[in-house]
Formats: sequence, structure tokens, C-alpha cells
Amino acid sequence: MDLSAALRVFLRTVERGSMTGAGEDLSLSQPAVSKHLANLERHVQARLFERSSRAVRPTLAGQALYERSRSALAELDAAIEGVRLDQGRIEGSLRIHAPSCVGARAIHPIVMGYRDSHPDVAVTLILENRSVDLIYENFDLAIRYGRPDVQDLVVRRLGLVQRVLAASPGFLAAHGSLETIEQLQAVPLVVSSNVLTPRGALSLSQGKQRLEVDVSPSIHTNDANVIAQTLLSGHAAGPVQTLLVNDALADGRLVRILPRYEVKPAEMFLAYPSLRYMRSVVRSFADELAGQLARIDGIA
Repeated sequence: MDLSAALRVFLRTVERGSMTGAGEDLSLSQPAVSKHLANLERHVQARLFERSSRAVRPTLAGQALYERSRSALAELDAAIEGVRLDQGRIEGSLRIHAPSCVGARAIHPIVMGYRDSHPDVAVTLILENRSVDLIYENFDLAIRYGRPDVQDLVVRRLGLVQRVLAASPGFLAAHGSLETIEQLQAVPLVVSSNVLTPRGALSLSQGKQRLEVDVSPSIHTNDANVIAQTLLSGHAAGPVQTLLVNDALADGRLVRILPRYEVKPAEMFLAYPSLRYMRSVVRSFADELAGQLARIDGIA
């Protein structure tokens, strides 16, 4: 029996609560997963799972083995990667989760540059507008807007994603120049819930003064790319992440409106499950990511 392989199958089965899920993560068939688990139970001479038609759950013995073997395998992986790093090699796999907007615009180019420097690293980049369970879904890193409130995560602040109020020249030609808050309230707006207060007002600031502007958006979306495209098409005005429209603002396809007002920025964080047992490739990419994001116009 390959004890290391059996333990890895065991860990993923506990974390996914499913032999099918563990097999998908590890690219193994369900019969192969079952064989690993049966061999492991025979080896430790204890039943490790309570099985039902819907899920598998660890027994007390299984939970004890999970807690001890998880840290041991993580430490082993970190030790092996540390030796490789000492020899000048960074290799392995990376699973990264990020919001669609910043992921496509900023994270993807950083990943490509990192792969150019470290061609032995295989990256899976998942872009979605949702929070993920890093352990359950087997991610090494997650970029998130807003500080994660999960206690077992290590959190690193990456910066503030800045936003501006913008509109296209065509929109302004049709609706007139927007120079006051009252004029802004009277035109079609596209917004996301991230820039609204709990009662649905647009959060703006002017110096130390905070404003809550009552608005009735014509388009409400959770996708920042949809906001940018709506602005460029001239269908609405509204707040948008600066990094998504830097080129459009520079070449005049979009115009900043009410420039003396600032839109509430989004705090961006990097989260990962463990600091003590972080693999070298994860630590290396995290440092590269933080350094590269700091150079992007629109992230303070």
C-alpha cells in the first residue's frame, strides 16, 4: 500500500465529504478511492468513516487521523518544496480563485508572467464572483474583496481597489453635463451592491465629508465588467473600478464625472489556509502577486 497516496485520498474525502468529490480533485476513479480508503482502514485497524447514501463522515478515529495527518503531510510537502527552492527550482501546482473583474484584468497577466519565470508550475485560475471554502474546494489562494471573516484563514491585505464616477461622451451629449449630485440622481445609473449602503444609497465622499446619495439604478449587477461595458455603450453613468477603464479614460471613450467626489473603494485581500505549512510555490506566487498588484494604476 502507498501510505502517502492513501492518506491524501483520505484527507480529500474528509474535506469534501464525498468519495466522488475526492476522486474528482485527485483525478481518481471512485473504485480507486474506495480501494485506498479500504487499504488505509485495514492498515490502521479502525473504521474511519460513517457512510450513508448522501455523504461520508469521519468517525472519531477518522477525525483524529485527519487532524494529525493533515499537518504532517503539509509539513512534508513544504519540506520537499523547500529543498527544491534551495536548488533554485519552483515547481508544483497552484489553484487560485479570484473575482472575475480583477481576475481577468490583473491576476491573469500576473499568472502568465509568473509562468514565464517558473515554467514547471501548473496554474488553475478560477474566476467567479463568489466566496469559496479554500479547504473544501482545494484552493491554495483566494483573492477577495472585503476581509474574510473565517477564523482559520491567513489574511494578507493587498490594497484598495479605487473607483470613479464615469460616463461616455455620447451619454453626456444625450443627458447633459453632470455637475451636481441632483443631476446624477436624475439620469440612468449602473451600480453594484458593493458601492451601496445597506439601505441602497450610493456611498460618496468629499474630503472628510461622507455622503449617502439616494439613487434608483436602471441596471444593478454583481459584475464589474458589466458595469464597464454598460458605461462604454452609453446606456448609463455610474461608479466603476478604475483599473477596468484606465485605457478608456485616457483615450476619451469615458469621461470622469463629479471628480471632486470619491466613490467608496474596495479593500482587496489575499487569503490562504495555512502559513506554517505553506508550500514554496504558494509563498513565491503570493509575494509576486502582492508586488505586481502594487504597480497597477487603480490599486492603492
